[in-house]
Amino acid sequence: MKRRSAELIARDPERFFHHDRVFLNNPVVMQGMGLAPLVVLATNGQNALMLAAAVALLLTPSRLLACLLSRLFPLREEHPSKAELEKKLLPRSILYSGSAAVVYLAAYPILNRLFGVSLLVLGIYLPMLVVEPLLTYRFGRVQESPRKALSKGVRITVGYSLLLLLLGCVREWLSAGTVFGHLLSRPILPMAGMPAGGFIVLGVLCAVWRALAKKQKDYLTSEARGLMAVYRQREGEPQDEQ
Repeated sequence: MKRRSAELIARDPERFFHHDRVFLNNPVVMQGMGLAPLVVLATNGQNALMLAAAVALLLTPSRLLACLLSRLFPLREEHPSKAELEKKLLPRSILYSGSAAVVYLAAYPILNRLFGVSLLVLGIYLPMLVVEPLLTYRFGRVQESPRKALSKGVRITVGYSLLLLLLGCVREWLSAGTVFGHLLSRPILPMAGMPAGGFIVLGVLCAVWRALAKKQKDYLTSEARGLMAVYRQREGEPQDEQ
């Protein structure tokens, strides 16, 4: 671990972990965002792959575009006044959802070329990604910079796509005994192919994920504090009281 990372973790662990949108602060596992596509559509690896491709083409570009356009109605403070919210929330929400819709119109031909008629399996849930909170939740938050929008968009895309593929493959294996059509075993839980089974499998995955994330956070915090104590001893600085 680098000293800079150790200092940040030792100073404020939760703030440091908040930026890890892939594992330690995955938007689905920790905030429950984007559940509908996961539960209804991610029933096998192929569906999960199509959804992951759609999210990859939509999330970061639409977030970056909305970030640039929303500067017309910026929110400068973390806790703006009621009057400012009443004035700016509606146009910002239109800008964010409109940006997602514009990007969707550009992304759909690419998805259609990649997956063809298989894309029809996703049904109404594919265009509904335009109003998915993963893409639009920033409209009520403080204005972010384009660089931050790009960075967070990429990290959220990776984290969401990772969980999509994991859940899709696990559900396909449980319900059909296959992964991407390759036979591995007999079906174990046919119900996993239905939305009700999707909730169950997702709940188990999230529980395991959160337990592993907590262990990783505790380990990183302990290691960071130990490293900082060593650095202070070498430099003759007083150690922080634990």
